[in-house]
Amino acid sequence: MSSYSPDQLRSALGAGLLSFPVTHTRADLSFDEAGYRDHVEHLSGFGAAGLFAAGGTGEFPALTHEEVLAIVRATVEANAGKSPVVGPVGYGTATAVAMAKEVEAAGADGVFVLPPYLNELTQDGLYAHVAAVCRATTLGVVVYHRANARFTARTVARLVAEFDNFIGFKDGICDIDLLATLHATHGDRLVYVGGLPTAETYALPYLELGATTYSSAIFNFAPAWAMDFYTAVRAHDRAAVYDKLREFVIPYLDIRDRAAGYPVSIVKAGMTAAGRSAGPVRPPLTDLTAAELAELTDLVKRVL
Repeated sequence: MSSYSPDQLRSALGAGLLSFPVTHTRADLSFDEAGYRDHVEHLSGFGAAGLFAAGGTGEFPALTHEEVLAIVRATVEANAGKSPVVGPVGYGTATAVAMAKEVEAAGADGVFVLPPYLNELTQDGLYAHVAAVCRATTLGVVVYHRANARFTARTVARLVAEFDNFIGFKDGICDIDLLATLHATHGDRLVYVGGLPTAETYALPYLELGATTYSSAIFNFAPAWAMDFYTAVRAHDRAAVYDKLREFVIPYLDIRDRAAGYPVSIVKAGMTAAGRSAGPVRPPLTDLTAAELAELTDLVKRVL
């Protein structure tokens, strides 16, 4: 049983920086559990407020159901209670419900609902999907506002009113009007998570919208730098934030934006650049070119 009630999980996640660990693979693309466990143990020493296992940065769409559960269990064990662990659910509603129960049984402290696979959704359908997950678990539930899972303020309000364990909203669309509306309406009833790729870019303005935290993929390969950046954001230290954006994040974005899928691929490349290789990405993603990796390696050395 989780040591975090939904209310406690909401408070914990909103109080610090969130980590979305990459999923380690061998050369044959099989899951490298030993490498992954070592990575989680390493990250656990830097004070993340939560570990979101097998999320988008963890290549959730490329993992089997069994691998997701193995990753959640490995995260719980390797993290050893230092931070709450949030496990992913996705695909169709029946699968998401089954995964929510299994993630809870595996020892996770919360559930992260990724967008349903492929379907075009009405708001009633999206509500029913998340509601089914909330009913299936006693854990706190965080939803991902991205792709086809585009929530309206009314749908969020329905979920807030009906489910005490609906606790979080991660924005991956840059929906400023919606975030402002949600924060004005629900205040601290929800934790608001900045969830755009390379969330550091938006962290300071998102703070004004109530998003006290964000998902840091950079934390994987430069955790100390990522924590320093987060500290500057929470202190409203604009000079420090923009210095760090100029010296690292903006040139990092230049590499990231060269190909579709690179927001994940560049994180694994960053691991290689930092001397902590996590292996290649799985198809349909593609790795950075050798020249891009060399360029990134020179950049990463600036922040290690």
